[in-house]
Amino acid sequence: MAKSRMSQEDASDNYVNSVAPICEDDAFQKKRHNARILSCEEAEKLAREQTLVSEFKKLKLEKEAQKNWDLFYKRNSTKFFKDRHWTTREFEDLKACREFEDQKLTILEAGCGVGNCLFPLLEEDLNIFAYACDFSPRAVEYVKKNALYKTERCKVFQCDLTKDDLLENIPADSVDVVTLIFVLSAIHPDKMHLVLQNIYKVLKPGKCVLFRDYGLYDHAMLRFKSGSKLGENFYVRQDGTRSYFFTDEFLSHLFMAAEYEQVVNEYVLRETVNRKEGLCVPRIFLQSKFRKPLSKT
Repeated sequence: MAKSRMSQEDASDNYVNSVAPICEDDAFQKKRHNARILSCEEAEKLAREQTLVSEFKKLKLEKEAQKNWDLFYKRNSTKFFKDRHWTTREFEDLKACREFEDQKLTILEAGCGVGNCLFPLLEEDLNIFAYACDFSPRAVEYVKKNALYKTERCKVFQCDLTKDDLLENIPADSVDVVTLIFVLSAIHPDKMHLVLQNIYKVLKPGKCVLFRDYGLYDHAMLRFKSGSKLGENFYVRQDGTRSYFFTDEFLSHLFMAAEYEQVVNEYVLRETVNRKEGLCVPRIFLQSKFRKPLSKT
């Protein structure tokens, strides 16, 4: 995605190495508790490509992370991702967590992008007030310019979740549900715990973080070319944005070390069709729910 005009091969790489799945509804899905097993060919490919990006480039990518996401949204505007109308279907907790019908819920969408998840949620449920934040100032501006953005129903702000205190925009212990959907994978693994600690402060005791992100051996991981590897399960795309591929064990440890309780943590396997390229590819995601305890023991 470094060039404005991509070759057919680059376009295919863009499809499978995109920030989130483009074709969520046209797919067969099943859930399982163990990771996908690689074919011999896939295992050999991963074994061959162990050369890591230089330390200089790693530091440069970390330093320029915000700039790279801003450039991503400058190139793609609001047109890269489909609106995620599947969110309430996949996460029944968005409706089930009410104590009574029509109860007003306060949610936080951590890493809202340009609102592809946010606005479908607000349209589908009139009793939601949403806080939404994103790393990219440009993405936040796109949200504010959306005709569906109403300040009485939503507050959006720019935030680096690894260092900007959410309490500057959200009261402590005030949020009923936090969504963390295809966000944590873009953050350096060494800083992921800072995001979870930050979110913890605004989440009500007994309430949950709903998580969905790339799983180990997703097709996007297998399509990265030599010279893209930053570390174990961590890669850089052509446009400088990064992607981590989670195991259930790593994610569980990450959340529980931040004092959350695990409720659900499982792989989602999808056979997703890319009609333009004539491909049917295996997508692997991790879909999970972690709860802030009612009280610390």
